[in-house]
Order: sequence, then C-alpha cells, then structure tokens
Amino acid sequence: MRMMKKVLAGVMGMAMLASLTACGTSTANTDETTAAAGGNDAAETTAAKADETVAPASNEPVTIKISWWGGDSRHEATQNAIDAFMKKNTNITVEPNFGAWSGWEDSMSTAFYAGTAPDVNQVNWNWISNYSADGSIFLDMNKVSDTFDLTQYSQSALDQCTVAGELQAIPVSMTGRIFYWNQTTFENAGISTPTSLEELYAAGETFKTKLGDEYYPLAAGEYDRMILMVYYLESVYGKAWVENGQLNYTTEEIAKGLEFIQSLEDKHVIPTIATILGDGAESLDKNPKWMDGKYAGIFEWDSSASKFNSALNEGQTLIVGDYFKDMGEYQGGFAKVSLAFAISENTAHPTESAMLLQYLLNDPEGTAIMASERGIPLSKAALETCTSQSLLNPMVAEANGKVLDWVTFALDTQFENSKLKGNPDGVYYDVFGGLSYDEYSVEEAAQILADGVTAVLNG
Repeated sequence: MRMMKKVLAGVMGMAMLASLTACGTSTANTDETTAAAGGNDAAETTAAKADETVAPASNEPVTIKISWWGGDSRHEATQNAIDAFMKKNTNITVEPNFGAWSGWEDSMSTAFYAGTAPDVNQVNWNWISNYSADGSIFLDMNKVSDTFDLTQYSQSALDQCTVAGELQAIPVSMTGRIFYWNQTTFENAGISTPTSLEELYAAGETFKTKLGDEYYPLAAGEYDRMILMVYYLESVYGKAWVENGQLNYTTEEIAKGLEFIQSLEDKHVIPTIATILGDGAESLDKNPKWMDGKYAGIFEWDSSASKFNSALNEGQTLIVGDYFKDMGEYQGGFAKVSLAFAISENTAHPTESAMLLQYLLNDPEGTAIMASERGIPLSKAALETCTSQSLLNPMVAEANGKVLDWVTFALDTQFENSKLKGNPDGVYYDVFGGLSYDEYSVEEAAQILADGVTAVLNG
C-alpha cells in the first residue's frame, strides 16, 4: 500500500508539472490548506522603493498566469474574483492553474527552478527561503509599491516575507492548528466533545464500544501526527521544536512524543495509517468516513474549517475545539504565516501582476469575493471590508482567535521543507508511516526523525 501510494504520487506530480508548464485551468480538488488568520499590530509601514523600476501597465492585450492550491471553496472564490478583475481590466487575461496540495510543491519547485512558473503564485511562507534565498526567484514587491499598497500591512508581517533584503511575497494571513469536532457523532456516542487529553482517551473506548470499530474520535495522517506531536512536546517541555537553527529536542524526548502518538492508535483514538490509506481518499475531507461522521475529529489549520465543514453529509455539525490544558504545563503549538502571494522574478508583466494582487488582497470588491478563503486577512483594508460586510467565516474567526490567544511558539522556516513534509518520501511520512506499520520501533523512529530534521537544518 505504501509503495502504491508513492507510485500514484509520482504520476500526479508529473501530470501537475505538465499542467503548470501549459498553465491551463485545473479542476483538481483539495488537500491541505491551509491556512488562516490575522492579528498583527495595525502600525503602518512605508516600504522603501527599490532603485529599479518596472514597466508601467500596458493598454495592449496582456496575459498573466496565476497558480494556487486549496479546496473547492477556495477555487470557486478565487476564480470568481479573477473573473471580476478581468471585467474591470478588459485588456488583461488571467489564466488560472489550481489543484490539490498533494504533489503541488514538487511540481512548483521544478517550475521555479526551470523559470516556467506562472506570473503570480500562491506560496508557502518557507518557500521564500527554500527557493529564493538569494532573491532570484520572486520579485521584490517594493518594485511595484506604486501599484500594490504595502501600507495595508504591518511591518512585522512584511518582515516575515523579507529574505535577502527583499520583500519577496505578500503575507495573506496567520494560522495555527486546532481541534475541530463533529458534535453530532459525539452526541450519538452519548458523550461531550473532549476538552482534555483524558477525555479524548476515554472517547476512543466509548466510540469503539457504542458506535463500532470504524468510528474514531480523531483522524490524523502522517503530517498531522508530526504537528500534533510537536504540540504535545512543546506542552510538556516548554521549548520550541527548533531554536536558532538547531533541533531543540533529544532523541529520548522525541521518543516520548512518538509514544504519545502511538498511544492514540492503541487507545482507538485515531485509525492506523493503513486504515486511512485503505479508505482510498485523496484527502481527509474527501474521505467518506469523514463525511458521514465515522472520523469525528481533526487537528487542522484554523482556516480549514470551510472545506471540512462543507464536506460533511447533511445533519452533521462541526464545532471548534479547545487546546488541552492537561497536555502539559506549557501552552504548546505554533503559529505561522499561513500562505502568501509572490510574483515571479522573470515575469514579463510585473505591473499587471501587481494589479491582480492589489485587487485580490486589498481592493474592497476583490476582497469581498475572496472573504476568508485564505484565512482572516492581514490586510487592514481587506479585514475592514470583510468585517463590515460580515463576510468572515464565523468558524474560521473563532478558531483563529483561539489559536492566536493560545500558542506561544513560532514555526521554524524549515519545518515544512519538502524533504521533511513531502508526500510520500519525506521524513515525516517515513517516520509516522513506519511507526504505524510497525516497521520501526519508537526508538528507531525517533532517531530517524532526529537525523532527518538535523540534516535539513544543516543544509
């Protein structure tokens, strides 16, 4: 099963690369998502303009291309906003390319290095340092500050996307992971949704006894388990996963985290990786067991509420959970820039690309269409638009508020490195898949994880 998953992932990656090169419209569905919410200080920033200038907008017909990943609701909102932009700018044609997360980064990294990436790209925060540490892949947004209004963002937010002295992307929102629960399934089991680790453990036995072997209070894939383990370890030990570019945990401490994840399987809290893969779904929100409530919980990005909630069958109610205070003495978990938009350095149309981003991220009309599909906006103008028009997804807003009020740790820039996070060959997938399949002992898995993370951190 694991080998078949690798073969399928390779085929998907090749198909996506061909799509990116042609930049035709994709109809692929969802996976990760990611991402959410803001809360930075509203202090204005005056970005220094670069010495170089870019060509002014042309009145001649221009075609620009944009890429992004996400779920169906994000795809629909973004396409609607693009259509509205083209109606206002009739000489500009925007060609979209979008799809699910699975295999997306591999294809995009190839396109970045080959110089074939679209003009505008949705990017993960860490892609800036991973692919453009010298500023060669993404355009310095200061060069188009006459077109894109940087003053809508706090300096602290822009600083997180500044690498090699260049503002290489515009941060859209901040995000973190939190629990979501299918309240309907828990009610069917005769219990409340868990507010503590002790209650979660108890729910595993209740689900198995009262509802059946196919029912679990929580579902988590390999990458989900990695993030959940870090949340647990930070709660227990009160220190960041990585600090000053170095792994901050011993193999013995990591083993404790892996034992925690294994305990969730042993106590019927989460299904095994083999069970999840056996369901045959591309992503958890597309899994029939999620849709009908057999998998009754997730530990997901706060902005993922939309796709998971909309995927539920009629009669199911999804609610935002709370962090577990009995996980440890500290408030574990982390927040990060959820995602950003970058313009390719080699674009032939930087001004038109900046016009598109201005419309999507700052303009009242465009941001009303986009709403909170990529989280609670960091743009002051977008947040004002969405708030005044009651456009924010209440569940996303609630989850994001809980995340930013709780978490005390930052995500290191290499945590999402493709060598670690990449599916199916990344270290996280190897470690948590191998542990679930009993291919590794806890001690072996801890050493593999420590060695893999250290190798990436050391470059």
